[in-house]
Amino acid sequence: QDVQKESEPHVYLSKEEVKEKIQSYNSSVTDKLKMTLNANGIYTGFIKVQMELCRPITVQSSQSQGRCAHSNNETAFYLPDGCVNTLHISSTNTVREVIEALLKKFFVADNPAKFALYKRCHKEDQVYTCKLSDREHPLYLRLVAGPRTEMLSFVLREHETGEVMWEAFTIPELQNFLRILDKEESEQLQILKKRYAAYRDKLEEALSGVWKPG
Repeated sequence: QDVQKESEPHVYLSKEEVKEKIQSYNSSVTDKLKMTLNANGIYTGFIKVQMELCRPITVQSSQSQGRCAHSNNETAFYLPDGCVNTLHISSTNTVREVIEALLKKFFVADNPAKFALYKRCHKEDQVYTCKLSDREHPLYLRLVAGPRTEMLSFVLREHETGEVMWEAFTIPELQNFLRILDKEESEQLQILKKRYAAYRDKLEEALSGVWKPG
């Protein structure tokens, strides 16, 4: 169950508390993705972000793969389900900067304002999701939660339908989306036709066995 949850209040840590948490964090890491505390108090580390995008993204054509629709030198295509990306960031990086870094890593040309970063937590047999504000710091959240992704994970999604900033889309992007939707509609229509044709054949076969003359 995916339950929406309001953002929790930010608790500020002292330098000594940060140092202790980083030591505890690194002692629990199993994938070698440890955090490093610098002399100026800023720390760096890694976060993993799962891409849960329902709409196609726009990339440069030379970088595109998979199901897509072309327009000049750009391509709109769907990212594979369950795609996870690892980013090396610092404690000063904000959610907005993380989103921009993710899009840059995937060569995505879409406006970052179209996307939102969520945190996903598992508590009491329920999965809670919370949209993070642009000013929050994901590495701090990772540090406080510890390295276990089942306790806290990050997810990149589009803004909810009612929040979509349609003015952020270009005309070629919208045209590409329509081409993809038309193609999917045609494919689904063919699947339905085949399914009902098979159903009709079986029904006629059954009827012919029941209604024999005489």
